[in-house]
Amino acid sequence: MRHLPDTERRSRLARRHGLAGDAGLPDVVSATRALTVLHATEAPSVHLALWARVPGVSVADVDRALYDDRTLVKQLAMRRTLFVFPRELLPAAWGSASARVARAHGVRLEKDVALGGLAADGPAWLAEARAAILELLADGRELSAQQVREQTPLAAGKVVLGSGKWAQEVQVTPRVLTQLGLEGAVVRGRNAVHWRTSRPLWTAMEAWLGERPDPLPEAEGYVELVRRWLRTFGPGTEADLVWWLGATKSAVRLALAEIDAVAVSLDGGRTGWLLPEDVDPEPAVAPWAALLPVLDPTVMGWKERGFYLGGHAPSLFDSAGNAGTTAWWDGRIVGCWVQDPDGVVEVRLLEDLPAAGRAALDEEAVRLTRWLDGHRISTVYPSVAMRARDRA
Repeated sequence: MRHLPDTERRSRLARRHGLAGDAGLPDVVSATRALTVLHATEAPSVHLALWARVPGVSVADVDRALYDDRTLVKQLAMRRTLFVFPRELLPAAWGSASARVARAHGVRLEKDVALGGLAADGPAWLAEARAAILELLADGRELSAQQVREQTPLAAGKVVLGSGKWAQEVQVTPRVLTQLGLEGAVVRGRNAVHWRTSRPLWTAMEAWLGERPDPLPEAEGYVELVRRWLRTFGPGTEADLVWWLGATKSAVRLALAEIDAVAVSLDGGRTGWLLPEDVDPEPAVAPWAALLPVLDPTVMGWKERGFYLGGHAPSLFDSAGNAGTTAWWDGRIVGCWVQDPDGVVEVRLLEDLPAAGRAALDEEAVRLTRWLDGHRISTVYPSVAMRARDRA
């Protein structure tokens, strides 16, 4: 078994993720494919992740791929997380990771409808609500969740979630839209406001794409997702894959076997996996600097992150495992970045760096400040390190 040390893993990461100085990716679709998917829970993270990897990219370039060419599509999938997928990868997710989450979400929604007093028969209500929304959106119109609620009274109403001081009354229409989104029946289309805030307009997936391919069978879907993940993140462990996919060990092991994945030993005694055509040694890369956004796909690609994160997790991740902004030097996370009230990007380091590293990160901060052009990026996932800057 070949041994693949952490230093080589960091070199692979640099090139495959378009982060090393000579490894920039040519366009937003190529970059998304290189990363398998982009995290889209926070709207600006999509644009900022692509800014870090595609030289000269503009907001308009990203929006064109999302909303005009539709070569990139937003889809709820692994771990009930919103991602941007390359269009051709959607059927794999619909048949596997999205379907798994859809089953659990649908059962929970049916129970909440009944327990919340909206209808005695939760499954029957959901079936009728789904049909009403799909009929409304079938002609390709794009509507906000509020407009969908107003135009489909059958799918409207509120339910009470939780009990006691934790009880909360919520609109049920967005949860039906979530269910339909998981199933690939509807999609978040254009954004009703600017790129830094998410206000999606919902529409029928078939109308948005012009056609809706059939989902892959579950096992085939997982095989394709695992193949893409190994190309992007390999070597990774079984635990990494199970976490990233939100799947079972059985599904991961079957996919690895189908792909003929190759085992390698990693630092720390763990076993990692590579695609059979991707086992050659990776040459070292020159030191590089990068500023990545909240929930960046590189930061969130592995469960076992020690080879690039070290001991900085408590400062950079919240208790639910959501990553804030990160600053990278030579293949490792060394801090985060924030903006001052005028929108100027500032790097906050968690460890000492050589002068070259500090200078390179400062240069990236200037470049990002210029690109943002005074716009401030907000987040609901500020890390301890990011908040510490506000208290200073």
